[in-house]
Amino acid sequence: MHIQEWLETIPAVSVYALVAAVIGLESLGIPLPGEIVLISAALLAAGHDGINPWMVGACASAGAIIGDSIGYAIGHKGGRPLLAKMGGKFPKHFGESQIAMAERSFEKWGMWAVFFGRFVALLRIFAGPLAGVLHMPYWKFLIANVLGGIVWAGGTTAVIYSVGVVAEAWLKRFSYLGLVVALLIGIASMLIVKNRAKKAAASAAPAPESATVVATD
Repeated sequence: MHIQEWLETIPAVSVYALVAAVIGLESLGIPLPGEIVLISAALLAAGHDGINPWMVGACASAGAIIGDSIGYAIGHKGGRPLLAKMGGKFPKHFGESQIAMAERSFEKWGMWAVFFGRFVALLRIFAGPLAGVLHMPYWKFLIANVLGGIVWAGGTTAVIYSVGVVAEAWLKRFSYLGLVVALLIGIASMLIVKNRAKKAAASAAPAPESATVVATD
């Protein structure tokens, strides 16, 4: 079966549910590829008459807002011991350097770190739980959470869907070779984001000299 024909058989409701679930869990604090799922769904909507891009954006927004809110509640109740526990389970995402980078963002931007964090891969999983841990007033968190969720999810869906519509002729001829190319592009994008996140985390980590001076004193 041709790839495009197979894609046409995917029920729209399952796409909406998958988008909402993955983005919701990622926003809650579980490392999942929410942005990749959203982009894939938006592209799928561009080449699938049965999938409504408005519903994709709405489900993504709802998942982001609800997931962040649950993450906030968990972080508010669990406090820093929760971050330490998560660090033991997901050291690459909740390590000391990653947490330090996220805290610096909150110190610099305040409530808007929740808004801007929605657009940064690493901060996306931190925004809700960390806002709760730092006891950010809920009304501030809610404003930034709702605005960030709608702008990120809606904006990403609109842009990717528009690109997909323009490239509709190419999408209809989507072959296994095209799938491989798309996969390679996706992997390259993740590696770039991961590299940038590592550099940002390294800059957030305390300098070795400072640690030595403290130990000596």
